Amino acid sequence: MAGGAALFAHPRRDVSALGHRIAALAYAALLFALLPAYTLRLLWRSRAEPSYRAALSERFGFYGEAPTQGWLWVHAVSLGETRAAAPLIDSLRRARPDLRLLLTHGTATGREAGVALLRPGDRQTWLPVDAPPIVRRFYAQFAPVIGVLMETEVWPNLIAIGHARGVPLVLANARLSARSAHRGRQLAPLLGPAARSLDLVLAQTEDDARRLASAGARDVRVCGNLKFDLTPDEAQVASGVAWRTAVGREVVLAAVTRESEEESLLAAWTQHAAPRPLLAIVPRHPQRFDAVAGLVRDAGLRLARRSTWAGMPPPDARDADVWLGDSMGEMALWYGFGHVALLGGSYARLGGQNLIEAAACGCPVVMGPHTFNFAQAAERAIEAGAAVRVADVQGGVAEALALLGTPRLADMSRAAIAFAAAHRGAAERMARAIAALLESRPREARR
Repeated sequence: MAGGAALFAHPRRDVSALGHRIAALAYAALLFALLPAYTLRLLWRSRAEPSYRAALSERFGFYGEAPTQGWLWVHAVSLGETRAAAPLIDSLRRARPDLRLLLTHGTATGREAGVALLRPGDRQTWLPVDAPPIVRRFYAQFAPVIGVLMETEVWPNLIAIGHARGVPLVLANARLSARSAHRGRQLAPLLGPAARSLDLVLAQTEDDARRLASAGARDVRVCGNLKFDLTPDEAQVASGVAWRTAVGREVVLAAVTRESEEESLLAAWTQHAAPRPLLAIVPRHPQRFDAVAGLVRDAGLRLARRSTWAGMPPPDARDADVWLGDSMGEMALWYGFGHVALLGGSYARLGGQNLIEAAACGCPVVMGPHTFNFAQAAERAIEAGAAVRVADVQGGVAEALALLGTPRLADMSRAAIAFAAAHRGAAERMARAIAALLESRPREARR
């Protein structure tokens, strides 16, 4: 329940209205049956991330305040979607400065990052569980004038009830991999109506647009990827470069790594004879920081944890074999610190993490074979000379080590910055389309 149903159904697989109704009833029954387990899972996760315990009643549609209306609602489930939403929200505010922002999330990292996007009068809450009574309470509480769902957040009841209430719904920065499209065909009776109920779909790429249209979405437009419009924190990048200078060593960054990747990375890393460069590992999920620290120690390597110092790294950290990036909101710093990055999520079958931020910071990328979540960006980065692809983590480590200190690495860094700059503009294109949709509604519906 923490992420959207990132799948669509093929219209040819749709069945009768009775089939849709049966699927919807079965889905609702399953959600209600899982509510106790879902609540326990949130409480369990709150042990490591206390934000999961905060305002728990919001997930069930209880807000403890008088109903309000007239919100520009943006749903960004997690950290990546929240960061991607930032330039779109800025552009929407310029287009419609009268609207207040209602920002919803599904994860603690998304909610924490979203605080920085709020202005006086804005509101932030958890996305409600996708059960009909809970979703109805959400709409009754906020009565948004429009809803913008980021990337893959397709919840059948959320969309169906919003559509029935006349709330225009947009899927922005939308993506749909071939893998997800294939899986989604198995859920046609449930997800087909959701696809068709979206008023507007703003896709990242032509391939995404084609798959989304084939899945039943009615108005699909290609606008590019919002992540290209993100501007790296220049102060963080400068701090990372200063760290690199102070350490006086070459640095390989394992960026936004996922479960199972760190163990194979460390095995490949230790196969190379010392002296080795400094290895920096930044896991994707904060609840795994301690586990990754244990893996480093088990590999017989000296560890320094970012959370143990402020400002410049202390002398004992500079002598470590591995640095663990166990802090949040500092990826630009790490990309400024690394000479080259191994892209997390691409060495296990997880679809890869966003490589655009690395490129914008001038950090070349060595990616594995699995980048289906960012397929076009990955291929274009390779074509631009900003990234290379390898077959596995052993090849990734070998390639990163071979690049260090070479003129080719400097060329890749320059190419990365140019690649990131060349693909900006998605935020303005999406904001214009969303504002036009809102203006096309009857005046009484726009409040």
